[in-house]
Amino acid sequence: MSLTGKTALITGASRGLGRELARSLWIKGANLILVASNENLLQLTLNGLSRSPEQKLQCIPCDFGNEKSLAELGEKLKYLNIDAVINNAATQGPIGQLGDNDWDDWKRTIQINLFAPAYICRLLVPLMVNRKTGGSIINLSGGGAVGPRAHFSAYASSKAGLVGFSATLAEELKGSGVRVNCIAPGPLPTDMLREVVEVGSDIAGENEFRLASKIVEQNSESFSRVAELCAFLISEKSKEISGKLISAIWDPWERLNELASVLNNSDIYTLRRIVPEDRGKSWGK
Repeated sequence: MSLTGKTALITGASRGLGRELARSLWIKGANLILVASNENLLQLTLNGLSRSPEQKLQCIPCDFGNEKSLAELGEKLKYLNIDAVINNAATQGPIGQLGDNDWDDWKRTIQINLFAPAYICRLLVPLMVNRKTGGSIINLSGGGAVGPRAHFSAYASSKAGLVGFSATLAEELKGSGVRVNCIAPGPLPTDMLREVVEVGSDIAGENEFRLASKIVEQNSESFSRVAELCAFLISEKSKEISGKLISAIWDPWERLNELASVLNNSDIYTLRRIVPEDRGKSWGK
């Protein structure tokens, strides 16, 4: 799937999933604006990859936990023509019981995982709309966004908020040509999962520790399914798809362009409240 001529902004692009997304989109011909806190690592993101004469690359350092740094990023971005935004940067935050969490660390997690993506969207959406050429915003969801995740309250809350924010923004942007979707990437062997293994089951919880250990032991560095879904959501094939939370692993997203009319008139791939009738119960009032 060629993305030649498209310009994509990717946050958290210096390592893990963000790095692999950048490399995959670059291979597909996209121009890239890469953002991360570690400028040295950021400069190494595309090492070893060839570059066509037309492709453009810009690396911008930013600490998403620092509002001044975020504002400085905003000043640079507002002069650029961006077709796609991938809000990937995230921190896991404090692990363990809420009462044992460092409160400043808890708040910083919300800042990085929710406030920063919202800030970037608030800045870029009007620019994308005014260009009248459409655009795609992709927000990376994560564990705890659609169900409780004990011992990870900051991370789960931030990701649930991000999914809700994305659905609301998509509703606001109906008819504008700019679409907003979330991706559930599934468990990947990232530094976040390695951190869960390092803190152990007493703090992270037995189930979380067991899952993280299994994924890390597999040592699979393949993030291709997530990258291909990002490319799909940037491409014109997804121009009718917005306001959805799509699983990179489990959902048949390759066919969603064929199902767009049905999808957009349903609550499939959305967060919703479950009532008794949804489960065959009639409890009355």
